[in-house]
Amino acid sequence: MMLALGMFVFSMHTIAYQELQRQTDWRYASSNRVGAPPARQFVGRGDDKITLPGVVLPELAGTPVCLDALRSMANTGRAWSLVDGTGRMLGLYVIESLSETQTLFFTDGKARRIEFNLALTRIDAGRIDLLGSVTSSGVGLLRALM
Repeated sequence: MMLALGMFVFSMHTIAYQELQRQTDWRYASSNRVGAPPARQFVGRGDDKITLPGVVLPELAGTPVCLDALRSMANTGRAWSLVDGTGRMLGLYVIESLSETQTLFFTDGKARRIEFNLALTRIDAGRIDLLGSVTSSGVGLLRALM
């Protein structure tokens, strides 16, 4: 397992990303001052985004059906726990976008190579109601634990 987004596992059998890009922002308010540079005040953490570009080669590794599964997850509007291969919980993330480019086609139109780019954004971990779940009882259990 490389990474798990909810119940979806990134691996050579499903889809494998080529790199993981993470950008975390912090916010500062600015107040103009006369005769001095603007004063800055820390106002909190900003966005925490992860981008996963990768390639699916259906003949060798990965399956295009997994991209459809990720689209279905995104259609729910829910957040999903993101856990790396070492077991470290990265937080709750929503799927912001998924793009794919298909190239090198068979005669029936099936792509031999599919490049994808998955964009995830972290949401407030305190919003357990946004957590995606296979069953509603799973969310009820998590609410009881918090």
